[in-house]
Amino acid sequence: MKSSNIGGQAVLEGIMMKNKTSYAVAVRKPDQTIEVKTDTYKSIAPIAALTKIPFVRGGFNFIDSMVLGMSTLSYSASFYDDEEESEDTKEQMSEQEQQKAKKKQERTEGLIMGGTILFSLVMVIALFTVLPSFIAKFAIDKGIVHGYTGRAVIEGVMKVLIFVTYILLISRMKDIQRVFMYHGAEHKCINCIEHGLPLTVENVRMSSRQHKRCGTSFLLFVVIISILVGMLIHIDILWLRIIVRIALFPVIAGISYEIIKLAGCSENPVISLLSKPGLWTQKLTTKEPEDDMIEVAITAVEAVFDWEAFEETL
Repeated sequence: MKSSNIGGQAVLEGIMMKNKTSYAVAVRKPDQTIEVKTDTYKSIAPIAALTKIPFVRGGFNFIDSMVLGMSTLSYSASFYDDEEESEDTKEQMSEQEQQKAKKKQERTEGLIMGGTILFSLVMVIALFTVLPSFIAKFAIDKGIVHGYTGRAVIEGVMKVLIFVTYILLISRMKDIQRVFMYHGAEHKCINCIEHGLPLTVENVRMSSRQHKRCGTSFLLFVVIISILVGMLIHIDILWLRIIVRIALFPVIAGISYEIIKLAGCSENPVISLLSKPGLWTQKLTTKEPEDDMIEVAITAVEAVFDWEAFEETL
């Protein structure tokens, strides 16, 4: 199967699709029309060449995905703010005042987005590095496990449990359930294209909602590889071990990214086997979408990707 190299993300009542540096966000507005925004995204990498170097590009890709994801999520949410109050306010403001208010809002949203990304990174580090390390130390101190292997096993089990528990908890939220349905629509569109089928609602509906290049699979590989790296590096001092684990995150992200990228265009039995846990996990983070959600996903794809030209190359 040939990879289209397009990827995306579910947002609030919509889909973001990215092709190279171009991206589109399609949102089903409260009046049921579809709003589409297209733009380009510049990587945070200080040098563009860094985004093309294997095992280095993964770390930048991870941060870029978070930044673009937060930005597009904020954009989609703007359609579901207090719409009536917003319209009344606009009528009472002059055009100049509206422009000033818009710029102020953009600055505020930028600060909020930056703070949210920083908070998310801190939480990831705390949950998947600091907390498992402290629990493993407690298990060692209490004689529950012994030696470095026992400590590594405890840390590994805790990371997997935290990851799965987090997904299970958020999947119970009503808004997140709809986001997971849009997530399914995103995967179905990409699978439809990469299997050479015309991008129609009927064909997308029949396509799989699991995909090897999913961000869920990437995060699961990050967890698994961090466990393996933790078993190889023996450091007894707790604070130093935590610092080293944090410092190694770009390396772990880089390895995970290369595996995901390879999996997306390979039918190798070994690669397919390695992809199975991620595909199973996607059963939790994707749901079967409704047809109107599929229409939104198709709109996002067609805004940045010529799927007909791609299918001629298959």
